[in-house]
Amino acid sequence: MSSRSVKLNLPRRSLLALMGATLATAACSGRPGPATRPLMVFAAASLTEALDAVLAAFQAQTGIETQAAYAGSSQLARQIEQGAPADLFVSADAEWMDWLAARDLIDASARRDIAGNRLVLIAPTSGNTTPLDLTPGPALGPQVLERLGDGRLATAEPEVPAGRYGREALTALDLWTTLEPRLAPAENVRAALALVARGEAPLGIVYQTDALAESRVTVVAEFAADLHSPIVYPAAPVRQEAPQAEACAQLLDFLGGPSGQDILHGYGFAPPA
Repeated sequence: MSSRSVKLNLPRRSLLALMGATLATAACSGRPGPATRPLMVFAAASLTEALDAVLAAFQAQTGIETQAAYAGSSQLARQIEQGAPADLFVSADAEWMDWLAARDLIDASARRDIAGNRLVLIAPTSGNTTPLDLTPGPALGPQVLERLGDGRLATAEPEVPAGRYGREALTALDLWTTLEPRLAPAENVRAALALVARGEAPLGIVYQTDALAESRVTVVAEFAADLHSPIVYPAAPVRQEAPQAEACAQLLDFLGGPSGQDILHGYGFAPPA
């Protein structure tokens, strides 16, 4: 058996149609029963490489077939609300997991945090990679604007976790008002990463793990952790009718256990706070 992953860069309606066409309706948090299809994981785009590696190791150990779909946490949460057949949801923040919990769409009792991350400022390796000092002060805004030149600052949309963390950090640095008109908002953090990697934006705000996954970008500054809400990745089973509870519980245990954590750490993710 092989683990499969899908990057979801589709309109919400198209995404739901794709999932409905390729998977039978099922989920994770009902009465135990045999899996009749791959265990479907909806996960934040920033987890792509790391979670693919985790799922491959999990599948090799257990024989349980898995499939992953990656997109912005907000997009995935809304697809789950609309009935997309996810078994496990891994968000890049607590807010979208709380949003699903408020609608009784996840098994909150099984929810656990599996990883943390850092927020960084990146530039294309082909451009100006001189480090930037993000110390608050009157000189910071002009320095950032000078580096942007005629370009824009790539970041995820504000409703996406990475975009919200970025807005919080820029606000704390008293840069939001200055830089908001100069933003290039993308649908998720990987789309923002791609803008910088292709040289279409001179600077971008992404997670540290995104920068590690892309050789065409360089970290020019790290945002202090106290400038934004703690970056945390919660995981929880999704409530639907056809259960894959046992397999889902095994995957959660693997993610939180030594093997899963070692893989996540190898891709730059921090332990959960």
